[in-house]
Amino acid sequence: MPRGIELDGITLSIQDLMSETNYGLALTLLAGERGLTNRVSSSRIQKPGLALDGYTEHLHPDRIQVLGNTEVSFLKQIDTKVASENLSNLCSFPIACFIVTKGLHPPQLLLELAEQNSIPVLVTTHQSSTFISLITKFLEERLLPTTHMHGVLIDVLGVGVLLTGKSGIGKSECALDLVIRGHRLVADDMVHIKKKMPAVLVGQSEESIQYLMEIRGLGIISIKDLYGVSAIRDKKIIDIMLELVEWDELHEYDRLGVDDRTSTILGIDIPHIIIPVRPGRDLGSIIEVAARNYLLKGMGYHSARDFQERLLSKLESRSIGDEVE
Repeated sequence: MPRGIELDGITLSIQDLMSETNYGLALTLLAGERGLTNRVSSSRIQKPGLALDGYTEHLHPDRIQVLGNTEVSFLKQIDTKVASENLSNLCSFPIACFIVTKGLHPPQLLLELAEQNSIPVLVTTHQSSTFISLITKFLEERLLPTTHMHGVLIDVLGVGVLLTGKSGIGKSECALDLVIRGHRLVADDMVHIKKKMPAVLVGQSEESIQYLMEIRGLGIISIKDLYGVSAIRDKKIIDIMLELVEWDELHEYDRLGVDDRTSTILGIDIPHIIIPVRPGRDLGSIIEVAARNYLLKGMGYHSARDFQERLLSKLESRSIGDEVE
């Protein structure tokens, strides 16, 4: 059975590490091929210095164990019997894998015990500090919580606007209008969302439909080919969610915007604005204003609350004047 504690169902096999090409990990297998199905669930790594000396109380076997020059030199210098006991104890844990840096060759005893216990031993030519930085970035990218949402993500004035609403409400047409106005499409129809620490949501398109948009009556169009690379971007932080709903005469919509509504995606709250749709409303302009208003709030100015405070101040001053009379 593959080993490793799953975190929210997101894990990564050691074979995935070896197959990676974008981060330049440059890994080569030395021993433990049967353990390539072992899984990693944490983006944190561990240097098992104390564990090599027999202290395993704080060992995290689900993390990648990195052995640098210090660890390898220590194993080669200590008594053979002590090294055998310590390594046998260490390899009795369900270690995900060992990775040796600087192209060093680990002791043969470690390779033999790792082979017996199906623990992959990999080597990289990178310095320890360089490799730890690379592997941490890779694991953080691959192990982040993810989800998918039906909608459109567009960059409006630098604000990541996620348009949602039922099918046929006009999300894609609205996004096309914004692209024509000079804004940038990120994803249409299906938005792939990742949570990045500490509290950021990043959206991007599925690779198969990247830069494409479906417009009813026209079919599939390529925004990249029609409007150029300046009209698209690969990914964008999601700042606000705008939900398009059909106008209902019996429903009382927010007319002041004093109270800020939020929605939660992957445990992160983002502003949620409901926009009623009916013929004659210029949704493109409304969304541009929503983006500008979001930027203004980020600078500390909330126009609706400022209006409310001025109104209350006038009412209070009138009330005081009436008492004086």
